[in-house]
Amino acid sequence: MSWTSNLRKLHARSWSERVRLIEAFIRLGLMRAALGRWPFRRIAARLGLMQTETPLVGQVPNIAEATRIGWAVKAAASRTPWPSTCLVQALAGIMMLRRRHISGTLYLGVAKDKLGPEQIAAHAWLASGDVVLIGENERERFKVISCFSTSADRFPRGCGRFSAKKD
Repeated sequence: MSWTSNLRKLHARSWSERVRLIEAFIRLGLMRAALGRWPFRRIAARLGLMQTETPLVGQVPNIAEATRIGWAVKAAASRTPWPSTCLVQALAGIMMLRRRHISGTLYLGVAKDKLGPEQIAAHAWLASGDVVLIGENERERFKVISCFSTSADRFPRGCGRFSAKKD
């Protein structure tokens, strides 16, 4: 897709959508650079992420805004000149949720890779309440190994809500 086509599409959006897309693009770049420089644990600590899961129901009063954030991150990620992996997208999304005081949980999962029995694949996704905002594709095949939340109202238990895979 050409830059002129992207600019035309951006111009056709509302001001609030434009701002959200630009913020997502900037945060994707920041997270890509951060992951290239520091380990995930340092980035998670810097963002104030705790190894907890947010409540499932009744705790996300602004799910419409959370869904719009998910859309903006995915739309911006498909247009970045750098690789915006699922982890980069999930981190950018959780930063945007946190700025708006919307609870969200970043999930990290692993699965046996389809390329060989000795290989593993990793995936990250972001959910707010029971809605997966980013990384919903193929997440069912991954076993959750950790989750991180920015919400003040957290479940101290494990991260099993979206772990559909049972071993």
